[in-house]
Amino acid sequence: MPQEFSMKTIARICSDFAGKFGVPRQSGLVEALEARVVFEPEYRNSAALRGLEGFSHIWLVWVFDQAVRAEWSPTVRPPRLGGNARLGVFATRSPFRPNPIALSAVTLAGMEETREWGTVLRVRGADLMDGTPILDIKPYLPYADCRPEAVGGFASAPAGETLAVECLPELWEKVPPQRREALRAVLALDPRPRYQDDPERVYGFGFAGLEVRFSVEGGVLRVREILEGTER
Repeated sequence: MPQEFSMKTIARICSDFAGKFGVPRQSGLVEALEARVVFEPEYRNSAALRGLEGFSHIWLVWVFDQAVRAEWSPTVRPPRLGGNARLGVFATRSPFRPNPIALSAVTLAGMEETREWGTVLRVRGADLMDGTPILDIKPYLPYADCRPEAVGGFASAPAGETLAVECLPELWEKVPPQRREALRAVLALDPRPRYQDDPERVYGFGFAGLEVRFSVEGGVLRVREILEGTER
C-alpha cells in the first residue's frame, strides 16, 4: 500500500550559481567551488553538529526543487550519453524522478559561527544551485561509503575537463581572485547541453553575481563577456 512521508527543509545551500545552467553535473568535479550550508532557524542548534568537525567529507541529501513534475517517466535521456539514448530512471542520476531527491558528497572545509545564521558549514565541490533545499546531512564514512572495486556502468569514467578556456585578462579581472579557478574549471567541463554544438551560439549563466557569456568552437571555449551586477 503506497505511503507518503512529509519532510522538512533543514538548510539551504548558498552557492555561486544563480540557476541550473553551469552547475557541475556531479559533486566533487570542481573542488575549488566553495559554498555554505545555512540552516533554517528551527535547526540552528550547534548541538546538532557536535562531532561533525572530525569528518573531512559529508553527504548532503537535497531536493531537485526546480525539477518537480506531477508525473514521472520510467526512462530518461542521460546527458552523459548525448541525450539520445534512453535508460531506466533508476539507472541514472536524472533529476526527473518519482521523488526528486539527490545525494552529494562534498568536502567539509570548515564550520563558522555567524551572528545572523548561527553555525554555517563551509563546503567544497558542491553541485547545487543557490537556495537549494537540503533535507539531511550525514557524515561520509570511508570504510562504508568508499568502494574502489565498484563498477560504474555507462558513467564508469569521470567526466573531466574537455575544453581549453580562453579569456582576456581584463575579463578575468572582473571575477574575484578566489573564484577564478573555480569558474575556469566549470567552463572547462563544458556546461553546454551535450546535444548542442553550435559555434555561433553564445551561452550564458550566472556565477557569483556575474553573468558569464561564452561560445565554443573546436574544443576551445572563449569567454565573450563577463557582466557585473546580475542577481544571484
